[in-house]
Amino acid sequence: MAVGHFSTALEEVLDQTGDTLAKAGKAAHVDGSLIGKILKGSRKPTEPVMKAAAQHYDDGRLFIAAAGEITDGAFVPWLNGVDLHRTSVHIKVLEEIGEAQEALQRAPITKTREQLGQQEMLRIKAAIMESIEAITALMHYVTVLCREYCFSYFGAWREHRSELKAKKYMK
Repeated sequence: MAVGHFSTALEEVLDQTGDTLAKAGKAAHVDGSLIGKILKGSRKPTEPVMKAAAQHYDDGRLFIAAAGEITDGAFVPWLNGVDLHRTSVHIKVLEEIGEAQEALQRAPITKTREQLGQQEMLRIKAAIMESIEAITALMHYVTVLCREYCFSYFGAWREHRSELKAKKYMK
């Protein structure tokens, strides 16, 4: 069994915190040996384990990795092969937002599917892909800044949901 993204993220968090497998297991409400198996890839993490670990460590990497595991990759991937210094991520976010804005402005979304030609469909697809790249950059930005400045990642999302509910955008 291949090691999943959650296990990689959890291993990075444990390296950063210095926590033992036993302490991580206690946080995730399982035995430390199960955490070891998850890290080695011989056991797949369950949703309750991912949720408990992500909430305990309050690290965006774990939330992002858990969402990726649950959706089988239909979510932002954690980028561990890039410079994640706050200023580098900040610059990349601005670049990706600019590219997404340009692609969105070129997308002919005032037309129905039947009215579109092949080139117009490609512009809509480009807008989708540029939007996904911007979302990926923004998720990393939020994660990096929360970690760097000691804001709660989970708390930021709870606050955002509360604001959306107050505005009646969701129940």
